[in-house]
Amino acid sequence: MARRRPPVVHGLVLLDKPAGMTSHDAVFKLRAPLGEKRIGHAGTLDPDATGLLVVGVGNVTRLIRFMGEMDKTYSCEIVFGSTTNTLDDSGIVTETFDMAVPNVDSLREIIKSRFIGEIMQIPPMVSALKVDGKRLHQLAREGIEIERDPRPITVYSFDIEPTHDPMVIRAQVRCGGGTYIRSLGADLGSAIGGGAHIRALRRHTTGPYSVDEASSLDAPVLLPPIEAVRGMPIHVLDDEGINDVLYGRVREAWDGNGPWAVTNTSGELVAVFELWKDRIAKPTVVFGGR
Repeated sequence: MARRRPPVVHGLVLLDKPAGMTSHDAVFKLRAPLGEKRIGHAGTLDPDATGLLVVGVGNVTRLIRFMGEMDKTYSCEIVFGSTTNTLDDSGIVTETFDMAVPNVDSLREIIKSRFIGEIMQIPPMVSALKVDGKRLHQLAREGIEIERDPRPITVYSFDIEPTHDPMVIRAQVRCGGGTYIRSLGADLGSAIGGGAHIRALRRHTTGPYSVDEASSLDAPVLLPPIEAVRGMPIHVLDDEGINDVLYGRVREAWDGNGPWAVTNTSGELVAVFELWKDRIAKPTVVFGGR
């Protein structure tokens, strides 16, 4: 069996994903212009959704796991009066409702009392969540629906404003990782005695990264690996300290609970440390370099 060629291009791409393709398809399309096959993303976006997709290239894919739980911000429109099998406007209408939508002030009170803070949410069938090794959206395409346990999520803000259509509101949400905006819209519709789905979903931020600095699929910009640890405390080590890192030696933890990034005196990313035990930090991702 031929050995896999080690990655030779490393860095971070902040991509403004267009509508009409999966996150996987977007990543696949980056392989040719970047000249690298080992590429992964943090935080799946629905095919019809647009906005920020954080993409690791080469060895930076090893840092993707630190980005999945970062806070995110989204905007969308919530359409009351009908539900769909995908919870957004790409799906088939499953039910319609003759319902009266409360005024925006009343909706804000409902949101404040039921949809802010740590709440429980049932993941939608059309999601990338894996159950027994298979993604829920794959099961949904096969016509299979399974029981899903509710999971805790955190919603920091859920702001709404009216539109010209009394059955549609515009929403901006800041939430923790693992939150499904389409489920928030559907659950809000249920909370007022009817149903709803979302449309025009767009992700604006992931942790410290913003769509305002993102590039396009046609002209992707590769940022240096150090940008992948933008949200971490960064510590600079001398040659002796770097040598310890390269040998995998543990050390006393810095302030906080990590993870911590380590660079050499030239500012190049060398490793990421995580808290191990008893305030001891261990290098869990090592890139090398002096």
